[in-house]
Amino acid sequence: MAAGKEIRGKIKSVENTKKITKAMEMVAASKMRKAQDRMRAARPYSDKIGNIAANLSKANPEYQHPFMVSNGQAKAVGFVVVTTDKGLCGGLNTNLLRAVTTKLKDLESAGQKPEVVAIGNKGLGFMNRVGAKVVAHATQLGDQPHIEKLIGPVKVLLDKYAAGELSAVYLCFTRFINTMKQEPVVQQLLPLSAEDMQTDKASHSWDYLYEPDAATVIDDLLVRYTEALVYQAVAENMASEQSARMVAMKAATDNAGTLIGELKLVYNKTRQAAITKELSEIVSGAAAVG
Repeated sequence: MAAGKEIRGKIKSVENTKKITKAMEMVAASKMRKAQDRMRAARPYSDKIGNIAANLSKANPEYQHPFMVSNGQAKAVGFVVVTTDKGLCGGLNTNLLRAVTTKLKDLESAGQKPEVVAIGNKGLGFMNRVGAKVVAHATQLGDQPHIEKLIGPVKVLLDKYAAGELSAVYLCFTRFINTMKQEPVVQQLLPLSAEDMQTDKASHSWDYLYEPDAATVIDDLLVRYTEALVYQAVAENMASEQSARMVAMKAATDNAGTLIGELKLVYNKTRQAAITKELSEIVSGAAAVG
């Protein structure tokens, strides 16, 4: 029964794996709810601050913040790539990094050199492997992102754009659609335009009183707006991560159950064959003695 013992060992191993994947599925389901609530809570803030920034820029057309000016002559382009710190979440990171790679190739063929800020271990490792220039990174953000950890790395690209060294800055993340669907997104973060910022398409415009002056208020507000967009992207990515991990672990648990059923069937057949063989040997021996 050496073969039967080996099959029993495989069944035990797969059962242990099934317990782990089931536990990971339950943990991801618990974290997913909190991540989705955090993501949905951040959306109204980024929408509202975008509307205010758009109204301010329209109210003062004589002043243009550097973030709203196109740097067409610059030969470099910035990327903020948001991925996960951990794996076991299906094709979430693979799909995003494939979209980023396509965009990088298009820009490099146009003579643009990429400079990358990597948020998350998976994106950092990938960008280092493909030889991209990583100017800053943020990893180990935990289950709850803090904007203080994101401002430093992202500010490197914002300052470079304000200085005219970058022609554009792209924000790359996975947008949460629903539990079963997450969408990789590569969207332009800079230069900003009032039309893109404004989600409320009201026909009226606002008149403001500024303290200390319009330029200072617009400067601070646009920086806060870009930081809010990055935070929103990280929150969306974390909600997508937990959803994708829950679905992946459920599929792994189901596959383990199917494999256990198949192994038990093979084990029973092997055991039955061994018993039949022993019986035939006993009968043959008894006939020989008789």
